[in-house]
Amino acid sequence: MPMELTQSRIQKIWLPNDNRPALPRRSCGPQLANSPTVIVMVGLPARGKTYISKKLTRYLNWIGVPTKVFNVGEYRREAVKHYSSYDFFRPDNEEAMKVRRQCAMAALRDVKLYLTEEAGQIAVFDATNTTRERRGMILNFAKENGFKVFFIESVCNDPNVVATNVMEVKLSSPDYRDCNSTDAMEDFMKRINCYQASYQPLDPDDYDRELSLIKVIDVGRRFLVNKVQDHIQSRIVYYLMNIHVQPRTIYLCRHGESEFNLKGRIGGDSGLSNRGKKFAVALNKFVEEQNLKDLKIWTSQLKRTIQTAEALQLPYEQWKALNEIDAGVCEEMTYEEIREQHPEEFALRDQDKYYYRYPSGESYQDLVQRLEPVIMELERQENVLVICHQAVMRCLLAYFLDKSADEMPYLKCPLHTVLKLTPVAYGCRVESISLNIEAVNTHRDRPEEAKKGPNPLMRRNSVTPLASPEPTKKPRINSLEEHVAVSPALPGCVPQEVPTQMPGQPLLGKACLT
Repeated sequence: MPMELTQSRIQKIWLPNDNRPALPRRSCGPQLANSPTVIVMVGLPARGKTYISKKLTRYLNWIGVPTKVFNVGEYRREAVKHYSSYDFFRPDNEEAMKVRRQCAMAALRDVKLYLTEEAGQIAVFDATNTTRERRGMILNFAKENGFKVFFIESVCNDPNVVATNVMEVKLSSPDYRDCNSTDAMEDFMKRINCYQASYQPLDPDDYDRELSLIKVIDVGRRFLVNKVQDHIQSRIVYYLMNIHVQPRTIYLCRHGESEFNLKGRIGGDSGLSNRGKKFAVALNKFVEEQNLKDLKIWTSQLKRTIQTAEALQLPYEQWKALNEIDAGVCEEMTYEEIREQHPEEFALRDQDKYYYRYPSGESYQDLVQRLEPVIMELERQENVLVICHQAVMRCLLAYFLDKSADEMPYLKCPLHTVLKLTPVAYGCRVESISLNIEAVNTHRDRPEEAKKGPNPLMRRNSVTPLASPEPTKKPRINSLEEHVAVSPALPGCVPQEVPTQMPGQPLLGKACLT
């Protein structure tokens, strides 16, 4: 007989009418039809592995696939507090090799825990993994635990790119704290040589022909893809083929104040108020002052964003995907009217704003999926100004600042303010610029009742620049430095115990291209 179904009040989706619990939070994005996946980074130091790891993890978490980075360099720093010199990475340093293997095994144990007990779907194993022996160990681990494996190898032989990466990222690593830049650069280049001697690149034409992998060559100049297994791997490949590392700036702002904003009504397609028109003029002056080359301007297909863009006297492109969240039966109503006419819906939205779907409308979860093509195109472009709406701007901002689904619906995106986003090494720098035109405040804080409830979505990325901090980590392995032969310190360095994370600075791993 057909099974009886009950509609979820918050998400408006049909569920079996039995005592089984509601869909778990991990269901918010694309579902992996098969096993959890371990993404294995491969490549020499300073080739962009950690940059790719963090950026990919940020994307996957944003679309709703629980993902976490496991950087073996962090484990090594926890185990060996005093980094002395490149001698630690010499292949003939047997004691150090034992420590490095133990660190890799500790990271893999945490990978297993995350994928089997913490509802994770993808774990990114961020290390050099330059030998077939090491990759074989990871493949055996994955086979024993029923995990899929996808390799991402970053290959770059341009000495200028490598040197720039070392200077801009590696020299600020905890390994080189209190070292002068010349000695640190020399030591790191010698560290690369230690790996170079035993480096065995992935060989999709012969030895590794059965592996699922992508080789990213010369920072995205070429790609080589082999044996993609499933939907999520194809999305990973597509994402990696769209990102670039060229300097650029992204500007996000809402339309000028609208007539509906003045009346406290949500949605609709009203035009600009008088103050909204003044903002459009001020935005034109702001854009001229920025003096940006080849600036792209995007708007939604709603009247208020188009009116704002028209004042700029520049070409612009309309995106339906940038339209404001669809409030369904609540369109063009005030919050007071919603509270009176749909009291249950009003309460449900306050209870879980990200997952709540308006009757005949959308949720923030739906909006994220709608905006994915916008994010892909933003990643491909250089300088872009996006004139959009409050909920849309929150979703875009959450992607760039690595905000969780729980934080996203409450991000502050005031009218008549431009957010200037500048991608940096492991995150994004944001600057808020008010254009000094008064406007109504459309922000609604999280209700006190919602604040008291449990947070269903803990941050899933291991490093979250410019976002709220992770809880303090407990050491995952005991210190092993007493078992390692101590090498002479670098001449320009003062050996001392280095904290796992320096205040205001993200944990640094193997590589990052800026």
